[in-house]
Order: sequence, then structure tokens, then C-alpha cells
Amino acid sequence: MVVEYQNGEVCRMAEIPRHKVRDIAIIGPHGAGKTTLDEGLLFISGVTDKLGSVESGSSQLDYLQEEKERHMSINSHISFYEYKSYLVNILDTPGFANFMYETQCALRVSDSAIVVISAVPDSIDKVKRFWDMSGNANVTRMIFMNDMDKQYANFENSYAELQKIIGIKPVPLTIPIGQEQDFRGVIDLVQMKALIYSEGTNFEVVDIPGDLMEYAGNYREIMVESVAMLDDELLEKYLQGEKIDNEKVLKDLRQAIMNGDICPLLVGSASTLIGLHSLMDAINFYLPSVQRSRPVDCVDMNGKEVKREPKDDSSAAMYVFKTISDPFAGKISIAKVISGTITPEITLNNSYNHSKIKLGHISRIIGKKEEIVDKACAGDIIALNKLKDLHTGCTLSDTSDPCVIQPVNVPQPVISFAIEPKTRSDEDKLSTSLAKIIEEDPTIEFRRDQETGDFLISGTGQTHIEVVVDKLNHTYGVNVDLKTPHVPYRETVTSVAEAEGKYVKQTGGRGQYGVASIRLEPVAGKDFQFEDNIVGGVIPKNFIPSVEKGVLEAMKHGVLAGYPVTGVKVILFDGKHHKVDSSDIAYQIAASQGFKKAMENAGPTLLEPIMSMSIYIPDDCMGDVIGDLNSRRGKVSGVDSSAAGHRINAFVPMSEVLSYAPELRSLTHGRGSFNMEFSHYEELPSHLTKKVVEERKVSEEKSA
Repeated sequence: MVVEYQNGEVCRMAEIPRHKVRDIAIIGPHGAGKTTLDEGLLFISGVTDKLGSVESGSSQLDYLQEEKERHMSINSHISFYEYKSYLVNILDTPGFANFMYETQCALRVSDSAIVVISAVPDSIDKVKRFWDMSGNANVTRMIFMNDMDKQYANFENSYAELQKIIGIKPVPLTIPIGQEQDFRGVIDLVQMKALIYSEGTNFEVVDIPGDLMEYAGNYREIMVESVAMLDDELLEKYLQGEKIDNEKVLKDLRQAIMNGDICPLLVGSASTLIGLHSLMDAINFYLPSVQRSRPVDCVDMNGKEVKREPKDDSSAAMYVFKTISDPFAGKISIAKVISGTITPEITLNNSYNHSKIKLGHISRIIGKKEEIVDKACAGDIIALNKLKDLHTGCTLSDTSDPCVIQPVNVPQPVISFAIEPKTRSDEDKLSTSLAKIIEEDPTIEFRRDQETGDFLISGTGQTHIEVVVDKLNHTYGVNVDLKTPHVPYRETVTSVAEAEGKYVKQTGGRGQYGVASIRLEPVAGKDFQFEDNIVGGVIPKNFIPSVEKGVLEAMKHGVLAGYPVTGVKVILFDGKHHKVDSSDIAYQIAASQGFKKAMENAGPTLLEPIMSMSIYIPDDCMGDVIGDLNSRRGKVSGVDSSAAGHRINAFVPMSEVLSYAPELRSLTHGRGSFNMEFSHYEELPSHLTKKVVEERKVSEEKSA
């Protein structure tokens, strides 16, 4: 369905057959040009009359103030276009490591993914994460090699590097004519024609120039061979050197791409629009329609696993994969229609609390622009306004046939900062404003530390937190200062110890009685493991869960510095009970006491979070940056070099890089950048453990 724009009136919907509708996520590393590509597709298809630019801040999609200032996507953005009677729904996703939840949610509702990479060599290695992510999402993949017009762009080198990184050989459907400033068109290897661009969207389809025929023939051979390997009849002809019918190649190529046996690769420049017409044709012809979308796994109200087919005449079901909290428009829920037909005023079951929700108007959006529509069918992506109890991850379904779709797992925060409101007015608005931000981005956590009284905000990285602070300021008018980050240390044990926990309390009436003997052991690769070794009924079976509950409660605050405990195995091997006075609470308290006693004797130590870093620097800064990393207890795992500079891969303790951005800017004179994400925990050196414990005690004394 496509919006018919009618002077602001409610739009009628022109029916487009489901086999001509595509749902596509554009994914790839930060800086690869995903949003620029999306802007180009909208411009070529006539949705926009001016080509938006991320760099100039005129992007239709990156419209948030935080995105304009950083020249990067922070949220996924929704758009759609019609091209040659096909409707393509696009989910433009962030590429920065801190915002991968948005990308995962977009992949959940997409049937295909265009993996955008830059032809500049040092950018290729960033694609592995996105390749794996899309593979795990089980979507059809297509690669677009962007930036063929940029300095250092090199198709052959980038193509070779790409194969090493993703482990397969993508099949080129187009190859560049020229590169860097000489990039002027592409060769279509299927039709064996050249598309020569002049200015803007103007191009001419001509025969391949003679001096490029061998070049084109070599890559055409890769395509034909890849297709032939999947068809015995075709392979026999290929090996015997017989002429192969192009229509047969085209048909088999399409089926192989749909099946995931071949990953096509196209080239171009999103900023100059060269090659985008070929990409749009490839999207229409090679990528699966919503009609061919895989059935979605659901659970019905009886807990039975069921599947929802993408059919308009089946029971209605929608999955909410994104929430927008707009200070003016209110809450907007973005959902994909999985099955059935959705109309305004329909009443559906909400999986969040099993309540009934009556929809108001439904609409489609491009960036922040919204158009009301009259209905939506399977495969459509729509916006729902001001539905209070609707959240990201909710399923809306037919009240007579309700179901639940498993939501995307929300990643755990890896870094915390204390934030301090500047005025009392800011403090009054802080919780409400953050609640709206968290509604949009559930990877953010906010709480007040009961021990210190600090407001703590947690997220997936420093940039993530800074974006939230900017949003508080720009969007909600709440001014806060960031204080020293809270490093999420953990406590663990290094040896085996046993202890008995006892809680005996006699009163005038019924007393309390619980005795539990536990053994504590270190365990690798697990946060917690509980083992019941009670024999002879010395602790009744119904109280065993009480013991485990008491242990888990005690693990929230370790014995060294009060940090959560991890990496422990707790074995309950003995105990006592009283047939009248034993109770759930008595065994919880006894287990908690026993755990703390055992931990004190089990060689307790602190664990610190280690961050995986990729640092991009120019040639002349290598020594300074590596020296600085060494001073931060960093471990350099590798250095990749290219014409554009170096990428340093390193593992560095979080406590050493909490404010790394300004230091790197200083070391590289503003020319360096980095990505950072949580990797794992390691034991903190003993001299630093003592320091952290002492600082924790001082902090507790001040707050007492």
C-alpha cells in the first residue's frame, strides 16, 4: 500500500500486491553511509524533492538534534518509497556500537538486509558484526559497497578483504567504472551493459567499452560459476564450455539469493547517486517479498507454540519494535503487521498486560513526517499514536486468537554515570523525562543509589550516556552534570570454603529456626550455580528454594566492597530443621549468613570490567596512542594498517577509559576516533583491589 497525498486529507490506500512489497533493514558500520543511501533512494524515487545530507544537517531521517550534532544515526528511522510499481519499506539503522539494540529490533521485522560497507579499505573490517547479526536474524542479505568516489576507494582490494572477513565470496552484480574522483558509473554484469552517469540522477545505458570487456568478463565469470555450482545441468554446460542462456542464469541467480545460497554485491556512491538505480532494481527483483516472509514463531494463550503466516485473511497480529516519545506528538508506537488486516478503531489484545486496546488512526512515517492511512496488511510497517500501555516488544493480536511474539532481548548496561541536576526544577523534571527516554530506549537504566543518594544512569557506553544527557537538555529542558562514572565491579571467590548459617529466634509464641551448611567454590563461565546435596531430609525439600533465595539475596552485596557477586558455585550439603519453628524466612536468613561467612574464607577478590576497543588514528600518532594505552593497563591485540591510517585493537579496563574521548582528541589533534564495548571481566590487581575497597568504605562513611 502507498500513501496518496491529498492536501492533508486522510489518505486513501492504493493497493499494491503483496508480492511487490519489500521490508528491508539497512545495516552496517558507523560511517559507511547508510543514511546517505536511504536519502538517495528517497530522492530518486521522488519521495523527497531535495537530496538530504547527513553532513550538512539536512537529512530527512537523522532529524534529532543529537544526530545532527554528531553526524550519526542514534535511532533507527522508518521510511518507504515506490519505484517501478514496487513498495519498499526501509529501516535505516545505527551503526555505532552503543546503539545495536535498535539494529536488532529492525532486523526482527525485516525480511532482507542491505549490508552497507565503504570501499575505503580500513572500513571493511568493521562489517563482521553486522554480517553475523543479519545471519542470526535469518534474513536475505545483499551487500552495497559504497563510497566508490572517495579518496583511497579500491574495489578489488576491498572485495578481497571482504571475503576474508565474512568467510564467503559475495557475487558481484555490478562493478565500478573508475574509482575515487574518476568514478563515473557501473557495469551491470547480468545484462552486460554499462551505466554511465552524467549529473544527478541522469545516466545512459551503453555497451561496455572495449577496454573494460576483459575486466567485466572476469567478474561475470564469478557470477556464472557461482550459479552453475548450484545446478547440475548448468554446471555440466559450464564445465564443457557451452553457451549458457542468460534467462536461466537470471532465474537461478534470483532463487539462489532468495534461498541465501548466494549473497549479491553491488557498488556505487550514495552521495553522488551513482549505482543506486541498479541497487533499486536489484531490491525489486532479487529480494523476497513480504508474501514470501518466513512464518513468525508465536506462543498462544495456552503456551503452545504456533506460527503466524504473512496472510491478509488470517488472524491479525502486530509486533511493536520501536517506540518514539515526542514532547509534542506524544508517544508513537511503530509496529509491523505480521498477519491479517489492520483498520482504525479495531480492538486487539495487548500481550503486555492482556488488556484490550482500541486503535485510533494508523499511519505511515518517513523520518518525522506522518501520513494517515485507511488500513494496513501483512508486511506493512505502521505507526500507532498515544496508546498508553503499548511498549517496545509488545504483541497486538486478534482478541479471539491472541498470541505473543518473543521480544528482542534487551542488552544489559555496561557503564554507569552519576548525574546531578543543576537546579531543584531540573531534579523535579528528571525522573519524568528519563522515563520517556527509557520508553524509547529500554537499554537505559535509571535508579537512585540508596547508599550514596546519587542518581545513576546506566547504558551501553559513554557515547550512549552522553546522548541521553543531550536529549535531556535539548528535548526536555533538563540540565544535568555528569559525575565520575560508576564502575560496575564484581566480587568473586578464588578458593573453596564452608560455613554454617544459623537463625534461631525464640519468642513467646512460634519461633524461627533454620540452619544451613554451605560450601562455596569458584566456577568458570557462570554467574551462579546452586547444587542441592541434602540427604536424609535434614532440610525439608520445601525449604531448599528458600536457601537458594537467601544465597541470591546475599550475592547482591559481596563481603569486600559490597559489589554483586559472580562466578560462584554454592553447594548445600547439611542443615537442621525444627518441625514447628522452621520457616521460609529463617532459611533465607541462615543461608545469607552462611554465604557471607564462607565467602570471607574463600579468597574473595574483585573483578573489573574489560572493554574491547577499536581506535582509529593517523600514521604519526601510533607511538603516543599505544604508549597511552599501556599506561592504562591496556593490552594491544593487533594493529591493522591502511592508506588512511591505523586501527589499534585493544582490551582496556573500563576504569581507565571512562573519559577517553578528550584524551584521544588531544593525542591525535582531533583526528582520532574509537569504538568501545564491554568484553569480559578480569581479576583486579591486588594493589588496586585494596584501593577500591578503601574508597568504597570512605564513600559509605560519608553517606552514613
